[in-house]
Amino acid sequence: MAPGLGFEKPIVELQDKIKELKGFMEEKNIDLTDELERLQNRLKELEKEIYGNMSPWDRVQVARHMDRPTTLDYIPHLFTDFIECHGDRLYGDDEAIVAGIAKYHGMPVTVIGEQRGRDTKENIRRNFGMPHPEGYRKALRLMKQAEKFGRPVISFIDTKGAFPGKAAEERGQSEAIARNLFEMAGLNVPIICIVIGEGASGGALAIGVGDQILMLENSWYSVISPEGAAALLWKDAAQAEKAARAMKITAPDLKDLGIIDQLIPEVMGGAHHDPKAQAHAIDGYLQEALRSFLDLGSEELVQKRLEKYRKIGQYGVASDYIHQG
Repeated sequence: MAPGLGFEKPIVELQDKIKELKGFMEEKNIDLTDELERLQNRLKELEKEIYGNMSPWDRVQVARHMDRPTTLDYIPHLFTDFIECHGDRLYGDDEAIVAGIAKYHGMPVTVIGEQRGRDTKENIRRNFGMPHPEGYRKALRLMKQAEKFGRPVISFIDTKGAFPGKAAEERGQSEAIARNLFEMAGLNVPIICIVIGEGASGGALAIGVGDQILMLENSWYSVISPEGAAALLWKDAAQAEKAARAMKITAPDLKDLGIIDQLIPEVMGGAHHDPKAQAHAIDGYLQEALRSFLDLGSEELVQKRLEKYRKIGQYGVASDYIHQG
């Protein structure tokens, strides 16, 4: 097995022992079946113990795993007849966002997702999954097209954030994000958003205003990364683990806070261990989410969406506090 994450070290060590024992049995032609079975049972127990008690920082590390499935990994398992569309018709194309039309169980849909790379070459091509303004404008172009033809929109969120470079600012990064938030709030077709990896800042929100927000168990979703928050709060990015715990950025906490609607369980150890099985799990939740909104009229759909976001958070009326005082 490839080297695991820090918290997975006991699992990796035991897997190596099992592999070594199998090789020894084969080489020496010795029957050590009982010992092998004991180690394999211990491995199952250890996996349940470690993966069942992951800290927020452990989940952040899994969300960043280099083999974690991306938008383009899930599309073939969830959709048929996918046709990718390119360009924002204003400036150019941005490969940090994949967008197109497809069929979902025979129903035409629009699919939008942030896309990072697997290696250095692809990461450069995809700008490490950090979209430029033209990426968000491409996404909006496809959303408006979906509205025109009555197609539901399904978006996959997976980004470290919108690209903060000078060129992106010159081309209107803030305006592009704000425009998407505004337009998605009033789009009269169902929008289902799925956080599949990292969901950072406005870069995630720009394709994240939906009727339902689904989130994979080992993903994170926040206004800022743990490292960024640690640098601001304690002037030390090395305090990221502490920040991740305090910020409540993982799926279990966000579900409790009412920020996301559904937590999608992951396969043992994380989605990268079995992308096909993970896609199957997503499919069940996605079908259920879509069923909830397909029969709603456009006005009712938009009204429910607005009500959803108005309910998020805790607040009080100033006059109440004055009266209590």
